Amino acid sequence: MSAASPSQLTLSAVVPATDAPATLSRVTAAIESATELPEELLIVDRPREAGAAEARNIGARRARGDVLVFVDADVEVHPDVFARIRAAFEIDPRLAAVFGSYDDSPAAPGVVSGFRNLLHHYVHQQSGGDATTFWAGLGAIRRDVFVAVGGFDERMDRDWISLFRRSSVEDIELGMRLAAAGWRIVLDPSIQGRHLKAWNLRSSVATDLFGRGVPWVVLLLRSRSSTTALNLGWKHRLSAATAFTLAVAVAGRRPRLAVAAAGSLVALNRPFYTLLLRRRGPLEAAAGVGLHTLHHLTGVAAVPLGIAAHLFEQCRPQAFKQAGAKQRR
Repeated sequence: MSAASPSQLTLSAVVPATDAPATLSRVTAAIESATELPEELLIVDRPREAGAAEARNIGARRARGDVLVFVDADVEVHPDVFARIRAAFEIDPRLAAVFGSYDDSPAAPGVVSGFRNLLHHYVHQQSGGDATTFWAGLGAIRRDVFVAVGGFDERMDRDWISLFRRSSVEDIELGMRLAAAGWRIVLDPSIQGRHLKAWNLRSSVATDLFGRGVPWVVLLLRSRSSTTALNLGWKHRLSAATAFTLAVAVAGRRPRLAVAAAGSLVALNRPFYTLLLRRRGPLEAAAGVGLHTLHHLTGVAAVPLGIAAHLFEQCRPQAFKQAGAKQRR
C-alpha cells in the first residue's frame, strides 16, 4: 500500500472472509488497483467459526488507520472509492461514518440476481444524505468512534436471532447505536461497488424474511424505536400495503381490486421498474414486478413473526440463550 501525506487521514480496509468466499481474489484485486489506495488491507479469514461481527472486530483491532473501511468479501469496489471516503471525512470533521451502495451493473447472471442487486442500488441511490443506519457491505467509520461505541456487537453472531438463517443485522444495530449517541452518519450514493453475489428465489425470500426482516423487527422492538431509513421508508411501506392488497384481491378473486392494486404498485415504483427495464430488458423488468411484490409480501410477513419472536423472547429469554448455545456447538 502507498503511503499517505501527513495531512491525510489514513484508511484501513477490512474484509471479513472467514467463510472462504470464492469471490475474495476479485475483491482484493479491486482494492489493490484503486486509484487511491488504503494504507493497509486486512483480510480476516481466521477463525473459521467467527461470524461477521466478530470478523470485522478482529480486523478493526488489528488496524492502524484513522478510518476503518469495511468491504464485504463479495463487493468489488470502484477505483475511486477510497478517494471519495477519505475526502468525505477530511471535508467534514463531524462525520463519524459514511456508506455507499452497489452499482447498477451486478456481476451475477439471472433474473433474481439482477433484481436483488438493482433493488439495493436503487434504494440506496434514492436515500442519500444523513442516515440513522449503517451498511458494512461498503461502509467506513472513524476508528476512535468505532472504539468508543464498542464496535460491532458480537452477540449478534451468537444471539438467538442468528438462528434465522445467519441474520445480517449487525451493521444496522451499530448504526442505531451511533445515531442514538448523536454521531453523524451519511449515505453517499457516489461510493459504489459491484456486487458479485448470485441469488436464487429461495435465498432471496429466506434473506428477506429470516436474514433481515424478522431480526430487524426484533431490533426495533428491543430498542423501542422506529425508523424510515432505506427499506422502511414511507414509499416502501405503502408499496408493501399495496402488495398485500393485491395478494388478498387475487386470493379472493376480485379482479378489479387486483388490477387497481397492481396499477398502484407500478405507479409507486415506476422509477425502479424503469431502471430494471433500462438495465435488464423488458422480460426481466416484467419479472421484477412480480419479484418486487413477493419482496414486499415477505416484508409484511416478517412483522407479525418479529413481534411474536420478540414477545416470546421476553417470556422465555433463557430458552433462546440455550438455543444459541446449542447452535454454537
